[in-house]
Amino acid sequence: MKILQQLRDEGRGQDLGSLLEHIPYAQFLGLQVEQQGHEIITVLPFTEHLIGNTNLPAIHGGAVGAMLEMTAVLQLIYDTACERLPKTVDVSFDYLRSARGMTTYGRATVTRQGRRVANVRTELWQEERSKPVAVGHGHFLLSPLE
Repeated sequence: MKILQQLRDEGRGQDLGSLLEHIPYAQFLGLQVEQQGHEIITVLPFTEHLIGNTNLPAIHGGAVGAMLEMTAVLQLIYDTACERLPKTVDVSFDYLRSARGMTTYGRATVTRQGRRVANVRTELWQEERSKPVAVGHGHFLLSPLE
């Protein structure tokens, strides 16, 4: 994706909000990003089209999984000097409780980073950070700047 290089050329290499504007699925979800120090917090404001289970109502598991993966990728972009978006090698998600119809927050931690591959742990929560609704772990292929 050339957008990373374009943002860097414009002096906005760490402007993750601008990056999200170029990812159609992130726009569909309404995903937002906030920076708190060196930590990236993703925010998924609740909207009706995210409902997967109308009986609870609960956010669709696919939207939860996508948020976990995008949170990991955004943290990797912030932490590394990637030439392109990191490519997902594999991810696993643990759905711990229903993600109710309310704003959901996410954060990721790069647990191990090599020259070409990084391991990232991600968690999502709603009302209390200490009560995650889902966690994920993934391996991502990096394209470092030379």
